[in-house]
Amino acid sequence: MADYYEILGVSKDASKDEIKSAFRKKARELHPDVNKAPDAEEKFKELGKAYETLSDENKRATYDRFGEDGLKNAGFDTGGPFAGGFGDLNDIFESFFGGFGGFGFGGRPDPNAPQRGDDLRYDIKLTFEEAAFGVNKEIKFEHLETCKDCNGTGAEKGSAKKTCPQCNGTGQVKTVTRTPLGNFAQITTCPHCHGSGQVIDKPCKTCQGQGMVTREKKVEIKIPAGVDNMSKIRVSKEGDCGINGGPNGDLFVVVYVEPSKYFKREGINVFTELQITPAQAVLGDTIKIKTLDGERDVEIPAGIQHENIVKIKGAGIPIITKPSQRGDHIVIVKIVIPTKLSDEEKHLYYRLYELNGGRKPQQSIMSKVKGVFK
Repeated sequence: MADYYEILGVSKDASKDEIKSAFRKKARELHPDVNKAPDAEEKFKELGKAYETLSDENKRATYDRFGEDGLKNAGFDTGGPFAGGFGDLNDIFESFFGGFGGFGFGGRPDPNAPQRGDDLRYDIKLTFEEAAFGVNKEIKFEHLETCKDCNGTGAEKGSAKKTCPQCNGTGQVKTVTRTPLGNFAQITTCPHCHGSGQVIDKPCKTCQGQGMVTREKKVEIKIPAGVDNMSKIRVSKEGDCGINGGPNGDLFVVVYVEPSKYFKREGINVFTELQITPAQAVLGDTIKIKTLDGERDVEIPAGIQHENIVKIKGAGIPIITKPSQRGDHIVIVKIVIPTKLSDEEKHLYYRLYELNGGRKPQQSIMSKVKGVFK
């Protein structure tokens, strides 16, 4: 155990006000609701024990003369009132800060403070082309709106909230438990008013005292060109309404792109396959293919090899941040070998075979070919 004065960061002749001020400063730094360090809770307990001892004149005098062992021998509970939890220490916070850091007991937000509404998610399906070039879509979804009949108060018109009789408006209730080590206080949120300190005598009939109602809403959203599968589009302030005058949450539209039967996408480039014959591969050809912009002629150079590519610049997916710029359309060439040939085609392939230095075909096969050209 470190020295209590060192824990508080004060000298041994510090006044009660200096000790109190040091405790306030350290407590804000070490409170587990703020400090997420693994040892923050333990340090927070040590801080409470140090303050409890040095703020009491009798305990401090005993500690100054005999140390922590002297406190034990004198019958003082060195575990401190905080050994069983933070109940009493939070009482000190209440008296010091009116609730730690602007929060209620235990770091919970003030229920009467403005609170932002919840964010919502909406999933939308787009075709491959809609995702590529963007589209405007009208969507319908349910969200929470502020009740217009009570303006979000939850109270019927002409009535008002009143002070909670159970907690007398504090929003908290205190329970004292007797133990062999002494009395321990525990403060919890009032179950009657849920911490607000106020209750509704006549609830609004429209919202049943909630201050919010569920309504269907229509919103037109603009899907930008170039969105991909699982892209998220944030629509500001179209989520659930806020509480106590807080702002609305946001709507997040999640995009699902239906696969295309013809195009494949990788980033901003699109890919298609084009099947050609061996003759087209050898001689070259001009072939009409489908692109995102419609049909277009593509030049197949003579001598192209299987799975070589032909690139069409600027015919791919628009860049989402620069829609005037686009990726490429990449055509993967597949040379298809025929499996069924006419006799004339066979003869021509045999001739090509011979011209390229191949052996002459067997007589039985040649006789069939000659029979065709007698």
